[in-house]
Amino acid sequence: VIKARINNTGEYTGIGAMLTRKEDKLIVREPYKNYPADKAGLKSGDEIYQIGDVSLADFKDDASQLLKGAKNTKIDIKYYRQGKPMTTQIVIDEVEIKAVPFYSKIDDKTGYIVLEKFNAKACADVKEALLNLKAQGVERIVLDLRDNPGGLLNEAVKICNLFVPKGEIIVTTKSKNEKYNQTYKTPAEPLDTEIPLAIIVNGKSASASEIVSGALQDLDRAIIIGSRSFGKGLVQRPFDMTYNTQVKVTISRYYTPSGRCIQALDYWHRDKDGKAVRTQSTEYTAFKTKKGRTVYDGGGIQPDIEIAETKTSAIAEALEKNDGIFKFANNYYFSNPNLGDKTPTITDTDFSNFKNFIKTEKISFDTETEKALKNTLDKAKKEQLDETIKPQYDLLYATLQKSQETLLDKNNKEIKRILQDEIIKRYQYKEGLYKFYTKNSIEIERATALLANTSEYNKILKN
Repeated sequence: VIKARINNTGEYTGIGAMLTRKEDKLIVREPYKNYPADKAGLKSGDEIYQIGDVSLADFKDDASQLLKGAKNTKIDIKYYRQGKPMTTQIVIDEVEIKAVPFYSKIDDKTGYIVLEKFNAKACADVKEALLNLKAQGVERIVLDLRDNPGGLLNEAVKICNLFVPKGEIIVTTKSKNEKYNQTYKTPAEPLDTEIPLAIIVNGKSASASEIVSGALQDLDRAIIIGSRSFGKGLVQRPFDMTYNTQVKVTISRYYTPSGRCIQALDYWHRDKDGKAVRTQSTEYTAFKTKKGRTVYDGGGIQPDIEIAETKTSAIAEALEKNDGIFKFANNYYFSNPNLGDKTPTITDTDFSNFKNFIKTEKISFDTETEKALKNTLDKAKKEQLDETIKPQYDLLYATLQKSQETLLDKNNKEIKRILQDEIIKRYQYKEGLYKFYTKNSIEIERATALLANTSEYNKILKN
């Protein structure tokens, strides 16, 4: 429904790309392989400023309306690439974005399935991948839910149903209003209740991803590997308002079969800055899985096997949030256009170039200290004191930048890994990145080894 679409960012299915609205432009975040945007030659980082005869500077509504049309509709596009104005023509086609963009064998006995989103075909796509892998002789499965933001609840329940019997409770919703209390059970006969299963999650696995990982953990049906998931456990319902608008109202919370609440942030209690606080580990409550294993709440799903290296540092989060990683990857791609299928490696020289790029582009780290310092200068300008304190401000800011550079060096390994992931997508799309993961991901390596060790796998699940 167009009126329910958030017009700042989203998947533009008519052209097969992820775009972000930024002021008077649409930024191409990711063109999907062999879809209309890709066929038109659009690349990550391209800035669309005109669609057909419409300048986006004059069009404040949902820009996706300008990229719709019947199949074979031709739409002229004007855009900037690395500051240079360019033109192309997109031919609209029927675009079906796959929930499972990649699956393959990791070794002779282990299959790997990437579930990227919970759309209307999520369960069907997972089932198809599972059946194909089993036909190839696979006897154990790694399901990758990293960076999966969620989607349709019923698809999460049906995916769990592939691995657990009919009639199992997967998730419940609890509300102050009893009419919103619901229990969701598996509706059908399963596909395979015995195949060993490892699920990978990280800090960007949210909502439906947490329902699947949390339910299968509570039912002792899968081992969870990686780092604690996001913790998005609020159920929201859109209500129509005047002027063709909607508002989303939180009506209940999600709970896993053991009774754990998925939600991480407590909006009833806020810190001195008015921000919702996260439950502290000292306040976690213990729950029991179906076979009596102890698991804890606290928001999100805590893996059975936590891998410290997979946790995202605050500085890496800031670099991703403020497009430092994204922009550098674009520059790298256009500076090295001939890599082809060769896997890019991030050298110490590349990392040094990245640090200089961050400085030159004035990418903000958005630390509390940085915000406070800039706020001080803004207030000083209003009070006409800025000339008096400017030398001290510049000194403090330079010291802060030096401290941030030290943080970059401290997190060198993590940032290099994130940069490499982003750059691989520029050359080989997401399919290439997932193929790279099958040989170069610590989570997949640990998951594969664990699945191959039957006694250790059974010991963790108390089989």
